[in-house]
Amino acid sequence: MTAVITDTMTAANTNDTNTAAAQPNPLKQTFGPLVIDIAVPLGGYYALHAGLGVGTAAALGLSSVVPAARTIFAAVAKRRLNALAMLMLTVNVVAIALTFVSGDARLMLAKDSAVSSTIALGILWSVRGGKPMMSAGLKPFVTKGDARRTAAWDALQSESGEFRKKENLYSLIWGGWLLAECVARLIGAFTLPVSTMAWLGTVVLVVAIGAACVTGGAAVEPLEKMIEARAGAASGEER
Repeated sequence: MTAVITDTMTAANTNDTNTAAAQPNPLKQTFGPLVIDIAVPLGGYYALHAGLGVGTAAALGLSSVVPAARTIFAAVAKRRLNALAMLMLTVNVVAIALTFVSGDARLMLAKDSAVSSTIALGILWSVRGGKPMMSAGLKPFVTKGDARRTAAWDALQSESGEFRKKENLYSLIWGGWLLAECVARLIGAFTLPVSTMAWLGTVVLVVAIGAACVTGGAAVEPLEKMIEARAGAASGEER
């Protein structure tokens, strides 16, 4: 009898272990695409350009391999567009094209705003397409890697129109601020002294990102409340 109980407990523990192993890690699921689509291309560019001394155009081209491969794989194998990978690929293509812009100092300063505008317009376009791009970074922040909160996010995203509105609002806020930053730097490049814009451009970018983080709370707080309520209700049903 003891042997039977022991065997049963061992089998149960084995099943629990296998179940836990089979369940995807929420943090890996949410942060994985961000690492592949953003961190790898950016890290590759700086490693090649700053670390190994590879030319700007060549470094951008080589760092575009990952987002290009991801975009092609998603289109062919999964029959869908990988938004983040496509955005990074577009930004790199624009940046490569702009490396051939030279001569006028003001034009060199203005070309940075073209890259910013590409990102901003990509984010805003993703909202129009019903797949807000900033949600990829927002989801792990709101769910905190908790399986129940992640499940609540997925359920609300498919069922709640109000949830999707706040999701869209968050991307609109970020896209709007980045576009404003682009316009401000473009105007400054042609109206302010070059020596001033050399440092002011970075300040404008930092201010825009800070403003997006602060004003983005208008969307984040309601989303967190909906997530908490849904996760709490799910926990109550399980009990």
